[in-house]
Amino acid sequence: MSHNPIRKDKTCLNCRHVVEQRFCPNCGQENTESRKTFYHLFVHFFEDLTHYENAFWRTIRNLILKPSALTKEYLSGKRLSYLAPVRLYIFISFITFFLLTVVPDTDYNLLGAKKTTTVKKGNTPVEKVERVKIDDLLKDESLKTQIKDSIRQELEKDSTDKKKTFKEVFRFGYKSVEELDSIQRYASEEDRLGSFEYWVVKKGLQVQHNYTNEELIQKFKESFIHNLPKALFIYMPIFAFFLWLFHGKKRWYYFDHGIFTLHYFSFLLLMVLLVFLFSKFLSLFGNSSVADFAKTIFDLVAFLWMFYYFFPAHHRFYGETRFISGLKSILLFFINMFLIVIILVFFAIYTFINIH
Repeated sequence: MSHNPIRKDKTCLNCRHVVEQRFCPNCGQENTESRKTFYHLFVHFFEDLTHYENAFWRTIRNLILKPSALTKEYLSGKRLSYLAPVRLYIFISFITFFLLTVVPDTDYNLLGAKKTTTVKKGNTPVEKVERVKIDDLLKDESLKTQIKDSIRQELEKDSTDKKKTFKEVFRFGYKSVEELDSIQRYASEEDRLGSFEYWVVKKGLQVQHNYTNEELIQKFKESFIHNLPKALFIYMPIFAFFLWLFHGKKRWYYFDHGIFTLHYFSFLLLMVLLVFLFSKFLSLFGNSSVADFAKTIFDLVAFLWMFYYFFPAHHRFYGETRFISGLKSILLFFINMFLIVIILVFFAIYTFINIH
């Protein structure tokens, strides 16, 4: 219930019914002032999103600490005390991927300086700021000499191997697309690359020419974060489908498995968010051994809880014996891990194809 004052006019703005108290007995709309300040708009949005009062925190607490409790409560009819499963998933998903997108990778300590790392300049360790540009590194003559020597050694190594075919040389990388096209044009028929192999190699050369390794990693990371919500949204019905296959069709509807899936995926995203926020919080303390130890412990506990969570959730929700529930949980775990890996590989290939 909001804390906005009740209108003096007792006529409902929605259905024109007479409102004796706060809510209209005909349509249920609250009879409060419709024109509000930005503050009231913001508060109303947050209250509506979190289902008012303590429902949000009660939902989050049960979601993390009591596997399957939210699902059982929801399906038993106790729905006003908690956030609806769909709203909960959308809220956590939005917050998680929004923060993963907007929060910078560079860490800062409490003094505001960028976190540094040690690189070698000749034989002397030197503190360098992370994400330094390659052009700046190449201004160092000793580094340029090291890079040239490394390239020369690799070229000499390739030139000594006389038995390599065009395909074998290509698999270790060509110098340019022009070299690839020239060899593809003038090589013998048996040494030419197939159409698909040629396309993949040419695409790889173009990507290597246009981007540094750091830029490629950043692009894959951005694409992964951008596409992961879509992948999860697509995969949730599949996850629920396997639950449906493994359990009695008379006792459980697909809808029941869908609610279990929404809560489980909400839990996973929430744990990812907590790990991310805790890591960023500890980064404020810079290169502290205590902070690194705390992060390691928190990450380990979070990972183990995420891994273990499905087993008690499955056992408590479906009410089967521990042996049967454990066996089904293990089978479901490996089936879903296999399918998730396939989906992630697909998105990696999709990212590679769309890099220009």
